Amino acid sequence: MTTDNAVSPPASAATGSYNPWAGHIGHLTPAQEESLETFKKMLSDAGLYHAASKEGKASHDDATLLRFLRARRFSPQKALKQFSDTLSWRKKHDVDNLYASFPVEEFESSKRYYPRWTGRRDKGGRPVYVYKLSSIEAFSKEIYGVDEGRRYERIVALYEVMMRFVAPLCSYAPHPSQETPISSTTSIIDLSNISLTSMWSLRPHLQEASKLATANYPETLHAIVVVNAPGFFGKLWGWVSSWFDEVTRNKIHILTKDQLDPSSPAYKTCPLFELIDKENIPKEYGGELDWTFLDEPKVDEEVRGVLKEGAKLLEGDELEGTREKGDMVKGPWVFDVADGRVIKP
Repeated sequence: MTTDNAVSPPASAATGSYNPWAGHIGHLTPAQEESLETFKKMLSDAGLYHAASKEGKASHDDATLLRFLRARRFSPQKALKQFSDTLSWRKKHDVDNLYASFPVEEFESSKRYYPRWTGRRDKGGRPVYVYKLSSIEAFSKEIYGVDEGRRYERIVALYEVMMRFVAPLCSYAPHPSQETPISSTTSIIDLSNISLTSMWSLRPHLQEASKLATANYPETLHAIVVVNAPGFFGKLWGWVSSWFDEVTRNKIHILTKDQLDPSSPAYKTCPLFELIDKENIPKEYGGELDWTFLDEPKVDEEVRGVLKEGAKLLEGDELEGTREKGDMVKGPWVFDVADGRVIKP
């Protein structure tokens, strides 16, 4: 049996043989597969997991379990602790009911000042999000007009839609590693129009969101590309980077202005274009997609087809546009990968 020693991924960026799917389904080493089986047994013994049976599906899919294992370098014992803590957190905040009953209007409004899905995917099929920090200032009255608890619940609801709707939808849609479920995102963080004073005032809010994600939604970040960083950002990076562990810090790319300038030699090797095809990058970041931050997701044709088919069996005015055109659904929904359907949470 596997011991509690961490099992490192078989490849790394440092060796030049980096595999972005390392540690995911379809890309596990024998040692990682053994760690997964050990983890399942430990969870089952603790009453935290049950496998699929004639009575129904597994309580948690392998993609979810592997996120916790990757976060703890495939140490089953350490992953067990984080998994158990997360289940306790979900019970404490009644996350499932919170998501299922979240008001549609408030849910949609909250998207204007938190990371927002463009409707497009990166080269691996992961959803591409954009986060304009200036939006927090622009909608500060709406954000801070509610108590701290409600702000926290809004963040939770938006993480839930990412993991329960957007990621499964992108998993079901055709992508380069079809046997591997999508469980992470690629995000563009836009720091334009942010002052030093603003960054400092946003610190508690951003730290809270970062802590929430690291603890309860581990390994949901594939890459972050920071654009339009102000001149003072270099001085702040030491402080900001302390919010993340080393693995996460290595996923963050901070772009210089010349890397988004077509006339500059640096443009050709811009990390953003290595991660995402230009047709799926908003125009303001050097791509070809006609999408701005407050727009609804502009889904690609493959995702549009999945949405259209997946909503056919459901009734209700709220899904009319989805059934007819494949438009993105509004409010909290779940995408069932097993049946390719849009369902209520």
